Amino acid sequence: MMSSSEKPAELELRVPSSDEVLPSPVSTPAPSSSAPRTRLTATAIIPVWIVLSSSVIIYNNYLYNTLAFPYPVFTVTWHLAFAAIGTRVLKRTTHLLDGTKDVRMDRRMFVRSILPIGVLFSASLIFSNTAYLYLSVSYIQMLKAFTPVAILLISWSFRLQDPNKKLALIVLMISTGVALASHGELRFHLGGFLVQAGAVVFEASRLVLIQILLHNLKMDPLVSLHYYAPVCATINLAVIPFTEGLAPFRALASIGPFVLITNAAVAFCLNVAAVFLVGVGSGLVLTLAGVFKDILLISGSVLLFGNQITPLQVFGYSIALAGLVMFKTSGGK
Repeated sequence: MMSSSEKPAELELRVPSSDEVLPSPVSTPAPSSSAPRTRLTATAIIPVWIVLSSSVIIYNNYLYNTLAFPYPVFTVTWHLAFAAIGTRVLKRTTHLLDGTKDVRMDRRMFVRSILPIGVLFSASLIFSNTAYLYLSVSYIQMLKAFTPVAILLISWSFRLQDPNKKLALIVLMISTGVALASHGELRFHLGGFLVQAGAVVFEASRLVLIQILLHNLKMDPLVSLHYYAPVCATINLAVIPFTEGLAPFRALASIGPFVLITNAAVAFCLNVAAVFLVGVGSGLVLTLAGVFKDILLISGSVLLFGNQITPLQVFGYSIALAGLVMFKTSGGK
């Protein structure tokens, strides 16, 4: 992918928010300089982002389990197709995608960068959404805490970042916390655990590859989605015949167009909110907002879906969250 004379920029790893397993913004090192300027403050936008992020996860879980529409590949494909159309409409009608003017997209860049990252993005979305068929919302949120550890391990393996004692301690804390949370899970499902683990690996690989291949570009979440959504939708569409076949198309009548459209619309609104969120909040503020959102989401899943969590899970997840905050305050270095 890179010539021997090229040296990747130093990785500035960040903790991805848990909504990124859904049709959500592609994580990039920093917001684009052409990102929309707004007078919105972090106090105003963070609650909106928390509500939308939680709504996407809860709505998808409701779709898969309560409405008995267990077709995550189709759902992800539909979300991405909706996002591909939505970003193009916004590009023509607003200034939210002015950042596309700073990106010189040619065939070489598409094949070398966008396509491989898109493949990992598709795999991450499919695996993470499939996990909701087997695991509780609360437990999935706990497992996602391992994503920064996966990023660090991949970076160390390919010598993109040198390990140090502080990062090793963070890896140990998060790993221990997630292990305790898993041990305390009352409805542990090995298949679901492996699927979510695969989602974490694909997501971590995607984030590392973005840092390597796109370190000279500054694409905000919506601009990134503009380029990745059509690629991922096409890849997923090619996968559907081998995974779900015609079953989801036959089952569409059971959920109706209202659920289908609003489900994708909420996910797309989350991407729009993410643009403003990146513009108004520092890295630490975003991390703390994500932690607060996950705590609310876990609590909400207990009330809404009757998910049971044990004291051991609470203790383990608290350790993992402490590791996440340490990771962010250290700058991932």
